[in-house]
Amino acid sequence: MKTNTFFRHGLTHLFIIALGVFMIYPVAWMIISSFKPNNMIFSDPGLIPTTLTIENYITGWQGYAGTTFGRFFTNSLLMCVVAIIGNVISCSMAAYAFSRLSFSGRKVWFAIMMLTLMLPGHVTLVPRYILFNTFGWVGSYLPILVPKFLATDAFFVFLLVQFMRSLPKEIEEAAIIDGCGKIGVYWRIIVPLASPALVTTALFTFLWTWDDFFNHLLYLTRPDTFTVSRALRTFVGDAGAVSNWGGALAMSTLSIIPAFILFFSLQKYFVQGISTTGIKG
Repeated sequence: MKTNTFFRHGLTHLFIIALGVFMIYPVAWMIISSFKPNNMIFSDPGLIPTTLTIENYITGWQGYAGTTFGRFFTNSLLMCVVAIIGNVISCSMAAYAFSRLSFSGRKVWFAIMMLTLMLPGHVTLVPRYILFNTFGWVGSYLPILVPKFLATDAFFVFLLVQFMRSLPKEIEEAAIIDGCGKIGVYWRIIVPLASPALVTTALFTFLWTWDDFFNHLLYLTRPDTFTVSRALRTFVGDAGAVSNWGGALAMSTLSIIPAFILFFSLQKYFVQGISTTGIKG
């Protein structure tokens, strides 16, 4: 029995290691290739480079149309911060209403919100663009950021609802007896206790906003407003060919650093928020 168990566990670990190497190989190749000369990226595809250079980072950082990648990084970070603030505030308020308050049609509205999760975003693409174009918002960050303050990300509302339902009602009742109103209960009781789920919401919002390309391509039209994901598209020519692979790989490598730092620094809260969400149905 011990031999069979050891053999089974060994095969499982070997499979996991092989899968991990298979998944991390493209990222490792991108990082290493960003230090290779442009003419050796594909002629020397191995992970051990024969020549190293930082020229790709210098040329790539120069950016596009007189705008450096420093500006693109700043635009992306500011957009992510605003998106996080909007999602955390609006989605937590909506989740508090669905999970802790009683009002007419609560179950119906919650069911309608859940149905929006099944609706592909591309279905509403044209009407959203027409609406934002009518407002004169195309070419700015407003079409991307304003919806974040309206609790339009139903996934986060659902995640927070499930977490808030798991919180004991006795704490809320004690706060009401002590004179707390609904707003006070939300701000002083629910928000601190729901911090793991709120951190998870903030982390996902950052990752999805940072990596978003389609909406940024659609609404951002001026180089000075480009984000990192939108600016990386400038390395691709009109014919679909990349003229500067070294610069593209170098800036792509830099673009993953903020996501790595944020994820690993908040990993404890992220795991806690995911694992405790959905304890109560």
